[in-house]
Amino acid sequence: MNSFDSSIEIYLSNVHFGHFATQSIESIADLYTFKGLVLIPVLWWMWFQKDERREWRREMVLATLLSGLVALFVGRLLTHWLPFRVRPVYSAELHLQFAGSNIKEALLTSWSSFPSDHAMLWMAVATGIFLVSRGIGVLAILYTVLFICVPRAYLGFHYPTDLLVGAAVGIGITYVMTRRVIRVRYATPALRWIERYSGPSAALAFILCLELVTQLDELRTLANIALKHP
Repeated sequence: MNSFDSSIEIYLSNVHFGHFATQSIESIADLYTFKGLVLIPVLWWMWFQKDERREWRREMVLATLLSGLVALFVGRLLTHWLPFRVRPVYSAELHLQFAGSNIKEALLTSWSSFPSDHAMLWMAVATGIFLVSRGIGVLAILYTVLFICVPRAYLGFHYPTDLLVGAAVGIGITYVMTRRVIRVRYATPALRWIERYSGPSAALAFILCLELVTQLDELRTLANIALKHP
């Protein structure tokens, strides 16, 4: 482990709050309420705003949602393609005791720490919000850092570089996907289809946003069951 990661993780492992505060941080890191159910409704609010920039804003919202999906898939793939990295909370070599290490998810033991798919997905969404509205976007980015990224480092789920690289990849994906030369190739036709078929498009939007909020967890569980029982 590099000195940057080790120095921060050693410091965080020595910061212990009270039982209630630790449980609160664990809840923030674990519950969907504090992740997608904060950021995704902001995109819905932007979608239904009515002014002269409505069509552009709707294209940007569509591009942001697609960027989130791409970021999520890229994050999942990178954890399989890149060399496996043990999460700090499970690393016996570090000899560190994190505040919430008494509660360990079995899934995380076999899931590489690098890069953070949480940082990748939600920073991609926050970046899209920023590109639509600078003021709200700054709040979205700060929220992502403080309520999604920092708790995962504090609890030992990720090294700082896991989160920084994940965030950088997420930002890059949204930046590319929202460029006009690329956006008009898929967002403009999609917007025409949505206007023509408002009912089916609303149903699909609900499903898409639900899967983003839950980060495809249930679909992944079903896929694992199907693979184990052919």
